[in-house]
Amino acid sequence: MKTTVLERFLRYIAVDTQSMPEQSTIPSTDKQFQLANLLAEELKAMGASGVRVSEYAYVYASIPASPGFETAPVLGLIAHMDTSPDCSGADVKPQIVRNYGGGDILLNPETGLTMKTADYPYLLDYVGKDLITTDGTTLLGADDKAGVAEIMALADYLLTHPEIHHGMVKIGFTPDEEVGCGTDRFDVEGFGADVAYTVDGGVLGEIEYENFNAASARVTVHGRGIHPGSSKNKMKNAILMGMEFQNMLPVFENPMYTEGYEGFFHLNHFTGDVETTVLNYIIRDHSMEKFQAKKDYIRRVADYMNQKYGEGTVDLVLRDSYFNMKEKILPHMYLIDLAKESMEECGVTPIVSPVRGGTDGARLSYMGLPCPNLCTGGHNFHGRYEFVCIQSMEKIVEILLRIAEKFGSRRS
Repeated sequence: MKTTVLERFLRYIAVDTQSMPEQSTIPSTDKQFQLANLLAEELKAMGASGVRVSEYAYVYASIPASPGFETAPVLGLIAHMDTSPDCSGADVKPQIVRNYGGGDILLNPETGLTMKTADYPYLLDYVGKDLITTDGTTLLGADDKAGVAEIMALADYLLTHPEIHHGMVKIGFTPDEEVGCGTDRFDVEGFGADVAYTVDGGVLGEIEYENFNAASARVTVHGRGIHPGSSKNKMKNAILMGMEFQNMLPVFENPMYTEGYEGFFHLNHFTGDVETTVLNYIIRDHSMEKFQAKKDYIRRVADYMNQKYGEGTVDLVLRDSYFNMKEKILPHMYLIDLAKESMEECGVTPIVSPVRGGTDGARLSYMGLPCPNLCTGGHNFHGRYEFVCIQSMEKIVEILLRIAEKFGSRRS
Protein backbone atom coordinates (compact mmCIF):
# COMPACT_ATOMS: atom_id res chain seq x y z
CA MET A 1 0.00 0.00 0.00
CA LYS A 2 1.33 3.44 -0.94
CA THR A 3 2.53 5.61 1.95
CA THR A 4 0.69 8.93 1.98
CA VAL A 5 2.28 12.29 2.60
CA LEU A 6 0.29 12.44 5.86
CA GLU A 7 1.69 9.11 7.05
CA ARG A 8 5.20 10.26 6.22
CA PHE A 9 4.71 13.55 8.03
CA LEU A 10 3.42 11.88 11.19
CA ARG A 11 6.37 9.48 11.15
CA TYR A 12 8.92 12.26 10.80
CA ILE A 13 7.52 14.56 13.49
CA ALA A 14 7.76 11.66 15.95
CA VAL A 15 11.55 12.07 15.76
CA ASP A 16 12.91 14.89 17.92
CA THR A 17 15.35 16.87 15.77
CA GLN A 18 15.52 20.16 17.67
CA SER A 19 18.75 21.99 16.88
CA MET A 20 20.74 24.09 19.35
CA PRO A 21 22.32 27.51 18.77
CA GLU A 22 25.95 28.42 19.38
CA GLN A 23 27.31 24.89 19.05
CA SER A 24 30.69 24.21 17.48
CA THR A 25 29.62 21.00 15.75
CA ILE A 26 27.36 20.19 12.80
CA PRO A 27 24.84 18.85 13.42
CA SER A 28 24.36 20.80 16.63
CA THR A 29 22.46 17.83 18.09
CA ASP A 30 23.27 14.19 17.39
CA LYS A 31 19.59 13.26 17.43
CA GLN A 32 19.24 14.78 13.95
CA PHE A 33 21.08 11.73 12.64
CA GLN A 34 18.09 9.60 13.61
CA LEU A 35 15.84 11.25 11.05
CA ALA A 36 18.66 11.49 8.50
CA ASN A 37 19.23 7.73 8.69
CA LEU A 38 15.49 7.02 8.55
CA LEU A 39 15.11 9.10 5.39
CA ALA A 40 18.12 7.43 3.79
CA GLU A 41 16.66 3.99 4.51
CA GLU A 42 13.34 4.99 2.96
CA LEU A 43 15.03 6.47 -0.11
CA LYS A 44 17.01 3.28 -0.66
CA ALA A 45 13.87 1.17 -0.22
CA MET A 46 11.97 3.17 -2.84
CA GLY A 47 14.84 2.79 -5.33
CA ALA A 48 16.62 6.16 -5.25
CA SER A 49 20.25 6.11 -6.32
CA GLY A 50 23.37 7.58 -4.73
CA VAL A 51 21.77 7.68 -1.29
CA ARG A 52 24.16 8.75 1.44
CA VAL A 53 24.26 10.42 4.83
CA SER A 54 27.33 12.58 5.31
CA GLU A 55 29.34 12.81 8.50
CA TYR A 56 27.49 16.09 9.13
CA ALA A 57 24.01 14.51 8.82
CA TYR A 58 23.20 15.79 5.33
CA VAL A 59 21.12 13.38 3.27
CA TYR A 60 21.73 13.21 -0.49
CA ALA A 61 19.94 11.12 -3.11
CA SER A 62 19.13 11.10 -6.82
CA ILE A 63 16.12 10.15 -8.89
CA PRO A 64 17.53 9.19 -12.31
CA ALA A 65 16.21 10.92 -15.41
CA SER A 66 13.66 9.17 -17.57
CA PRO A 67 15.23 7.56 -20.65
CA GLY A 68 15.72 10.25 -23.28
CA PHE A 69 15.53 13.08 -20.73
CA GLU A 70 19.11 12.92 -19.49
CA THR A 71 19.95 16.31 -21.05
CA ALA A 72 17.30 18.20 -19.08
CA PRO A 73 18.54 20.62 -16.38
CA VAL A 74 19.19 18.86 -13.09
CA LEU A 75 16.60 19.95 -10.53
CA GLY A 76 17.31 20.00 -6.80
CA LEU A 77 14.69 19.83 -4.04
CA ILE A 78 15.81 20.63 -0.50
CA ALA A 79 14.24 20.73 2.96
CA HIS A 80 15.62 20.85 6.47
CA MET A 81 15.19 18.19 9.12
CA ASP A 82 15.72 20.16 12.31
CA THR A 83 13.11 22.01 14.33
CA SER A 84 13.41 25.33 16.11
CA PRO A 85 15.10 25.65 19.51
CA ASP A 86 12.34 28.14 20.43
CA CYS A 87 9.96 25.37 21.51
CA SER A 88 10.32 21.70 22.38
CA GLY A 89 10.04 19.20 19.55
CA ALA A 90 10.17 16.13 21.82
CA ASP A 91 7.21 13.76 22.20
CA VAL A 92 5.03 15.63 19.73
CA LYS A 93 1.38 14.63 20.07
CA PRO A 94 -0.34 15.66 16.83
CA GLN A 95 -4.09 16.06 16.65
CA ILE A 96 -6.05 15.77 13.40
CA VAL A 97 -9.07 18.02 13.10
CA ARG A 98 -11.18 16.45 10.36
CA ASN A 99 -13.53 18.62 8.31
CA TYR A 100 -12.76 21.74 10.33
CA GLY A 101 -16.05 23.52 10.90
CA GLY A 102 -14.72 26.97 11.79
CA GLY A 103 -14.34 28.55 15.19
CA ASP A 104 -11.70 28.18 17.85
CA ILE A 105 -9.75 24.93 18.25
CA LEU A 106 -9.20 23.56 21.76
CA LEU A 107 -5.66 22.20 21.72
CA ASN A 108 -5.40 20.96 25.27
CA PRO A 109 -8.43 20.24 27.48
CA GLU A 110 -6.26 19.99 30.59
CA THR A 111 -4.74 23.46 30.27
CA GLY A 112 -7.51 25.04 28.22
CA LEU A 113 -5.02 26.20 25.60
CA THR A 114 -7.04 27.26 22.56
CA MET A 115 -6.12 28.43 19.08
CA LYS A 116 -8.52 31.32 18.51
CA THR A 117 -9.73 32.69 15.21
CA ALA A 118 -9.51 36.15 16.78
CA ASP A 119 -5.75 35.66 16.96
CA TYR A 120 -5.38 33.59 13.79
CA PRO A 121 -8.21 34.65 11.43
CA TYR A 122 -6.73 32.67 8.52
CA LEU A 123 -7.94 29.52 10.30
CA LEU A 124 -11.29 30.27 8.70
CA ASP A 125 -9.72 29.79 5.26
CA TYR A 126 -9.61 26.08 6.08
CA VAL A 127 -13.28 25.40 6.80
CA GLY A 128 -14.06 21.95 5.43
CA LYS A 129 -10.37 20.96 5.34
CA ASP A 130 -8.38 18.62 7.59
CA LEU A 131 -5.84 20.22 9.91
CA ILE A 132 -3.01 18.82 12.00
CA THR A 133 -2.34 20.74 15.21
CA THR A 134 -0.27 20.26 18.34
CA ASP A 135 -1.65 19.38 21.76
CA GLY A 136 -0.31 22.69 23.02
CA THR A 137 2.78 21.30 24.75
CA THR A 138 5.25 21.30 21.83
CA LEU A 139 5.65 22.68 18.36
CA LEU A 140 4.38 20.49 15.52
CA GLY A 141 7.42 20.30 13.26
CA ALA A 142 5.78 21.29 9.98
CA ASP A 143 8.77 23.61 9.66
CA ASP A 144 10.17 21.79 7.86
CA LYS A 145 9.07 18.19 8.15
CA ALA A 146 6.09 19.02 5.97
CA GLY A 147 8.60 19.94 3.26
CA VAL A 148 10.55 16.75 3.92
CA ALA A 149 7.39 14.64 3.66
CA GLU A 150 6.30 16.36 0.44
CA ILE A 151 9.66 15.80 -1.24
CA MET A 152 9.72 12.17 -0.08
CA ALA A 153 6.19 11.60 -1.41
CA LEU A 154 7.24 13.07 -4.76
CA ALA A 155 10.34 10.87 -4.88
CA ASP A 156 8.27 7.75 -4.24
CA TYR A 157 5.76 8.75 -6.92
CA LEU A 158 8.40 9.39 -9.58
CA LEU A 159 10.21 6.15 -8.80
CA THR A 160 7.01 4.09 -9.06
CA HIS A 161 5.57 5.84 -12.13
CA PRO A 162 8.08 5.49 -14.96
CA GLU A 163 5.50 6.89 -17.39
CA ILE A 164 6.13 10.34 -15.87
CA HIS A 165 8.87 12.00 -17.93
CA HIS A 166 11.41 14.06 -16.00
CA GLY A 167 15.07 14.92 -15.87
CA MET A 168 17.44 14.06 -13.06
CA VAL A 169 16.09 15.16 -9.67
CA LYS A 170 18.47 15.63 -6.76
CA ILE A 171 17.20 15.47 -3.19
CA GLY A 172 18.89 17.07 -0.20
CA PHE A 173 17.91 17.21 3.46
CA THR A 174 19.87 19.46 5.79
CA PRO A 175 20.43 19.77 9.55
CA ASP A 176 20.65 22.96 11.61
CA GLU A 177 18.76 25.35 9.33
CA GLU A 178 16.97 26.81 12.34
CA VAL A 179 20.26 27.89 13.93
CA GLY A 180 21.65 29.38 10.72
CA CYS A 181 24.08 26.58 9.86
CA GLY A 182 22.01 24.55 7.42
CA THR A 183 24.38 24.99 4.49
CA ASP A 184 27.71 25.22 6.31
CA ARG A 185 28.68 21.72 5.18
CA PHE A 186 26.38 21.35 2.19
CA ASP A 187 28.23 19.73 -0.72
CA VAL A 188 26.99 21.88 -3.61
CA GLU A 189 29.33 20.33 -6.15
CA GLY A 190 28.57 16.78 -5.03
CA PHE A 191 24.85 17.53 -4.94
CA GLY A 192 25.05 18.10 -8.66
CA ALA A 193 21.95 20.21 -9.32
CA ASP A 194 21.90 23.09 -11.79
CA VAL A 195 19.21 24.93 -9.83
CA ALA A 196 17.01 24.03 -6.88
CA TYR A 197 14.04 24.92 -4.73
CA THR A 198 13.82 24.74 -0.98
CA VAL A 199 10.42 23.53 0.18
CA ASP A 200 10.33 25.51 3.40
CA GLY A 201 7.60 28.14 3.14
CA GLY A 202 4.15 28.61 4.59
CA VAL A 203 0.66 28.90 3.15
CA LEU A 204 -0.20 27.00 -0.04
CA GLY A 205 0.77 29.09 -3.06
CA GLU A 206 3.76 30.91 -1.61
CA ILE A 207 6.76 31.45 -3.88
CA GLU A 208 9.62 33.42 -2.37
CA TYR A 209 12.79 34.73 -3.94
CA GLU A 210 13.45 37.67 -1.64
CA ASN A 211 14.49 37.29 1.97
CA PHE A 212 16.03 39.27 4.76
CA ASN A 213 19.67 40.14 5.00
CA ALA A 214 20.49 38.75 8.42
CA ALA A 215 23.02 39.16 11.20
CA SER A 216 23.33 38.11 14.83
CA ALA A 217 24.52 40.38 17.62
CA ARG A 218 25.77 39.19 20.98
CA VAL A 219 26.02 41.98 23.54
CA THR A 220 27.90 41.17 26.75
CA VAL A 221 27.64 43.79 29.49
CA HIS A 222 30.27 43.70 32.24
CA GLY A 223 29.20 45.15 35.57
CA ARG A 224 30.62 45.41 39.05
CA GLY A 225 28.89 43.81 42.00
CA ILE A 226 29.13 45.09 45.53
CA HIS A 227 26.93 44.96 48.63
CA PRO A 228 23.94 47.22 47.91
CA GLY A 229 24.30 48.83 51.33
CA SER A 230 27.63 50.38 50.33
CA SER A 231 27.27 50.55 46.58
CA LYS A 232 26.99 54.27 45.92
CA ASN A 233 29.39 55.32 43.14
CA LYS A 234 30.81 51.76 43.11
CA MET A 235 28.21 49.32 41.71
CA LYS A 236 27.73 48.93 37.97
CA ASN A 237 24.58 46.87 37.49
CA ALA A 238 24.96 44.90 34.26
CA ILE A 239 21.25 44.06 34.22
CA LEU A 240 20.24 47.72 34.25
CA MET A 241 22.88 48.61 31.65
CA GLY A 242 21.55 45.80 29.47
CA MET A 243 18.06 47.24 29.79
CA GLU A 244 19.45 50.66 28.91
CA PHE A 245 21.10 49.19 25.81
CA GLN A 246 17.80 47.68 24.67
CA ASN A 247 15.92 50.91 25.32
CA MET A 248 18.28 52.80 23.02
CA LEU A 249 17.20 50.73 20.02
CA PRO A 250 14.37 52.11 17.83
CA VAL A 251 11.10 51.15 19.50
CA PHE A 252 9.15 50.48 16.32
CA GLU A 253 11.94 48.58 14.53
CA ASN A 254 10.77 45.54 16.43
CA PRO A 255 9.15 42.38 14.98
CA MET A 256 5.85 43.07 16.70
CA TYR A 257 5.49 46.35 14.79
CA THR A 258 6.82 45.36 11.37
CA GLU A 259 5.61 43.54 8.24
CA GLY A 260 6.39 43.12 4.54
CA TYR A 261 9.78 44.56 3.71
CA GLU A 262 10.25 46.27 7.08
CA GLY A 263 13.29 45.16 9.05
CA PHE A 264 13.91 44.95 12.78
CA PHE A 265 16.12 44.37 15.80
CA HIS A 266 14.87 41.35 17.75
CA LEU A 267 16.02 40.63 21.29
CA ASN A 268 15.49 36.88 21.51
CA HIS A 269 17.45 36.07 24.66
CA PHE A 270 18.38 38.06 27.77
CA THR A 271 20.15 36.54 30.75
CA GLY A 272 22.51 37.62 33.48
CA ASP A 273 23.12 39.18 36.86
CA VAL A 274 24.73 42.31 38.28
CA GLU A 275 28.20 41.22 37.19
CA THR A 276 27.50 39.97 33.67
CA THR A 277 24.48 40.23 31.40
CA VAL A 278 24.18 38.88 27.86
CA LEU A 279 21.69 40.02 25.21
CA ASN A 280 21.33 38.06 21.97
CA TYR A 281 19.80 39.82 18.98
CA ILE A 282 18.96 39.03 15.42
CA ILE A 283 19.04 41.92 12.93
CA ARG A 284 17.03 41.77 9.71
CA ASP A 285 16.27 43.93 6.67
CA HIS A 286 15.49 43.28 3.00
CA SER A 287 17.39 46.39 1.94
CA MET A 288 21.16 45.97 2.10
CA GLU A 289 21.53 49.70 2.73
CA LYS A 290 19.13 49.60 5.68
CA PHE A 291 20.70 46.37 6.91
CA GLN A 292 24.13 47.97 7.04
CA ALA A 293 22.61 51.03 8.74
CA LYS A 294 21.11 48.80 11.46
CA LYS A 295 24.47 47.20 12.13
CA ASP A 296 26.12 50.62 12.26
CA TYR A 297 23.45 51.81 14.68
CA ILE A 298 23.96 48.96 17.14
CA ARG A 299 27.71 49.58 16.99
CA ARG A 300 27.12 53.23 17.90
CA VAL A 301 24.98 52.21 20.87
CA ALA A 302 27.79 49.95 22.11
CA ASP A 303 30.33 52.76 21.63
CA TYR A 304 28.12 55.20 23.53
CA MET A 305 27.71 52.77 26.44
CA ASN A 306 31.48 52.30 26.63
CA GLN A 307 32.01 56.07 26.63
CA LYS A 308 29.41 56.48 29.37
CA TYR A 309 30.40 53.61 31.68
CA GLY A 310 34.03 52.98 30.75
CA GLU A 311 35.83 51.13 27.98
CA GLY A 312 35.18 47.40 28.05
CA THR A 313 31.78 47.68 29.67
CA VAL A 314 30.05 46.42 26.53
CA ASP A 315 31.44 43.81 24.17
CA LEU A 316 29.59 43.53 20.85
CA VAL A 317 30.06 40.60 18.49
CA LEU A 318 28.30 41.04 15.13
CA ARG A 319 28.11 38.21 12.61
CA ASP A 320 26.44 38.16 9.22
CA SER A 321 24.20 35.12 8.78
CA TYR A 322 22.89 35.30 5.19
CA PHE A 323 21.92 37.80 2.51
CA ASN A 324 18.93 38.53 0.29
CA MET A 325 18.82 35.90 -2.46
CA LYS A 326 17.05 38.26 -4.87
CA GLU A 327 20.31 39.35 -6.50
CA LYS A 328 21.17 35.72 -7.33
CA ILE A 329 17.67 34.73 -8.49
CA LEU A 330 17.01 37.63 -10.87
CA PRO A 331 19.16 36.08 -13.64
CA HIS A 332 17.09 32.88 -13.26
CA MET A 333 13.55 34.23 -13.07
CA TYR A 334 12.33 31.30 -15.16
CA LEU A 335 12.40 29.41 -11.83
CA ILE A 336 9.68 31.71 -10.52
CA ASP A 337 7.68 31.62 -13.76
CA LEU A 338 7.87 27.83 -13.88
CA ALA A 339 6.69 27.52 -10.28
CA LYS A 340 3.80 29.92 -10.93
CA GLU A 341 2.73 27.99 -14.02
CA SER A 342 2.86 24.71 -12.11
CA MET A 343 0.70 26.07 -9.33
CA GLU A 344 -1.86 27.54 -11.71
CA GLU A 345 -2.10 24.22 -13.55
CA CYS A 346 -2.81 22.56 -10.20
CA GLY A 347 -5.56 25.06 -9.39
CA VAL A 348 -3.51 27.06 -6.90
CA THR A 349 -3.15 30.85 -7.00
CA PRO A 350 0.55 31.78 -6.72
CA ILE A 351 1.47 34.20 -3.95
CA VAL A 352 4.84 35.80 -4.66
CA SER A 353 5.97 37.42 -1.44
CA PRO A 354 9.16 38.26 0.45
CA VAL A 355 10.36 35.89 3.16
CA ARG A 356 10.35 37.53 6.56
CA GLY A 357 13.14 35.24 7.59
CA GLY A 358 15.64 33.13 5.76
CA THR A 359 16.01 29.70 4.22
CA ASP A 360 18.86 27.42 3.28
CA GLY A 361 18.12 28.60 -0.25
CA ALA A 362 19.35 32.11 0.54
CA ARG A 363 22.82 30.88 1.41
CA LEU A 364 22.85 28.24 -1.32
CA SER A 365 22.09 30.94 -3.88
CA TYR A 366 25.31 32.66 -2.83
CA MET A 367 27.14 29.33 -3.01
CA GLY A 368 26.38 28.96 -6.71
CA LEU A 369 23.04 27.13 -6.54
CA PRO A 370 20.10 29.46 -7.36
CA CYS A 371 17.42 28.33 -4.96
CA PRO A 372 14.08 30.12 -4.40
CA ASN A 373 11.62 28.87 -1.81
CA LEU A 374 8.26 27.12 -2.13
CA CYS A 375 5.36 26.60 0.28
CA THR A 376 4.79 23.65 2.63
CA GLY A 377 1.22 24.43 3.74
CA GLY A 378 2.05 25.23 7.37
CA HIS A 379 1.29 28.14 9.69
CA ASN A 380 2.44 29.53 13.06
CA PHE A 381 5.89 27.94 12.93
CA HIS A 382 8.17 27.65 15.99
CA GLY A 383 5.44 27.45 18.58
CA ARG A 384 2.56 25.61 20.22
CA TYR A 385 -0.02 26.98 17.78
CA GLU A 386 1.66 25.53 14.70
CA PHE A 387 -0.63 23.73 12.26
CA VAL A 388 -0.65 22.40 8.72
CA CYS A 389 -3.45 21.51 6.31
CA ILE A 390 -3.41 17.95 4.96
CA GLN A 391 -4.98 18.95 1.63
CA SER A 392 -2.31 21.65 1.22
CA MET A 393 0.46 19.08 1.66
CA GLU A 394 -1.17 16.81 -0.89
CA LYS A 395 -1.51 19.68 -3.35
CA ILE A 396 2.15 20.65 -2.90
CA VAL A 397 3.19 17.13 -3.92
CA GLU A 398 1.18 17.68 -7.13
CA ILE A 399 2.92 21.02 -7.68
CA LEU A 400 6.36 19.49 -7.22
CA LEU A 401 5.41 16.80 -9.73
CA ARG A 402 4.44 19.44 -12.30
CA ILE A 403 7.70 21.29 -11.69
CA ALA A 404 9.69 18.09 -12.24
CA GLU A 405 7.81 17.43 -15.48
CA LYS A 406 8.38 20.99 -16.70
CA PHE A 407 12.10 20.70 -16.04
CA GLY A 408 12.10 17.50 -18.06
CA SER A 409 10.60 19.37 -21.01
CA ARG A 410 13.54 21.79 -20.97
CA ARG A 411 15.95 19.18 -22.28
CA SER A 412 18.47 20.39 -24.81
